Amino acid sequence: MTEVKGADGALRCSGCGIRLQTEEQTKPGYVPQQALEKEPIICQRCFRIKNYNESSSVTVEQDEFLKLLAQIGGKEALVIHIVDLFDFQGSVISSLQRFIGNNPVLLAVNKIDLLPKVTNWNKVRNWVQKEAKEMGLKVEDVILCSAKQSSGFDRLLEAVSEYRGNRDVYVVGATNVGKSTLINRLIHDYSDLDQELTVSRYPGTTLDMVHIPLDDGKSIIDTPGIVYPSRYSELVAPVDLGVILPDKSLKPAVYQLNEGQSIFFGGFGRFDFIQGERQSFTCFVSGRVPLHRTKLERADELFAEHAGEMLAPPSRENLANLPEWTRHEFRINKGSKQDLFISGLGWIKINNDFGAVIAAHVPKGVKVMVRPSLI
Repeated sequence: MTEVKGADGALRCSGCGIRLQTEEQTKPGYVPQQALEKEPIICQRCFRIKNYNESSSVTVEQDEFLKLLAQIGGKEALVIHIVDLFDFQGSVISSLQRFIGNNPVLLAVNKIDLLPKVTNWNKVRNWVQKEAKEMGLKVEDVILCSAKQSSGFDRLLEAVSEYRGNRDVYVVGATNVGKSTLINRLIHDYSDLDQELTVSRYPGTTLDMVHIPLDDGKSIIDTPGIVYPSRYSELVAPVDLGVILPDKSLKPAVYQLNEGQSIFFGGFGRFDFIQGERQSFTCFVSGRVPLHRTKLERADELFAEHAGEMLAPPSRENLANLPEWTRHEFRINKGSKQDLFISGLGWIKINNDFGAVIAAHVPKGVKVMVRPSLI
């Protein structure tokens, strides 16, 4: 049996060079126990790329991911940063520019199929450009796309051809943003997978980067998804992930609220209208998340008595595994068009002509912020 070992003596994948392990299927380097008898030994991810044109999602913690980004800064590269429009501020890698130097960046904004069909896409693109700039990102182009509907990818491929030059292409992104679908499309359009998978080894690291060879000798490099604990989608139990992540177009839920009223999002979170004239608020969340309106003065008691039952999902058991709720309060100025954004759960648009004081209650650590309205 042909074995590939690193300097530490550990068995490594002959495709990407990652240290192999048989315990955790979602972690880098996983290989089924029976596959250790085959020759050559490759990790499950490389096996899927070679045999099925399929790239599976692998994740790493932030420290390891930043080491990976630092390597890109020393190379001639085109970076495709794929983000989730539903969770834009939660999925953007805000420190990206600091690590990749002057390498050009294409911002691929996935899941546009979740927005209503009447959406003004030019306004959305302008919104993305402005928000990206506010977060310190310098991008060559913004491409709106939908992995689910396979829309926008032709334009992305055109942009790759336009900006790549003699560079490798690195694809980076957080978990659950659709990175694997993009990689699979790039493999289909650019790579001849009849040849052996290019070996990519970075001694002394446990980073999983898969190199997909291009006809000109360069490569598309699939990087692992970065885990951001500030995203609600990283905290919930697997059974609840399909609840909070929408899989179809969002149906805005409009509520006319008086001050002193609250809206529960199942047992995931709560929105309070604390002070202001009667006005409307539009909720953009997954259709599987039930909404429940109540009086603010009763909200704490209602949650204590009914969380995990009437206010569910999550169930009592899964709710107990989430951090305690933290309260975030904001003052919205009269006439401003703002969203209260909760990373991984959605947002509430304040249809504001009067000004308001509002608050959100979500598990500690989840990103909550006020931003200019997306729609």
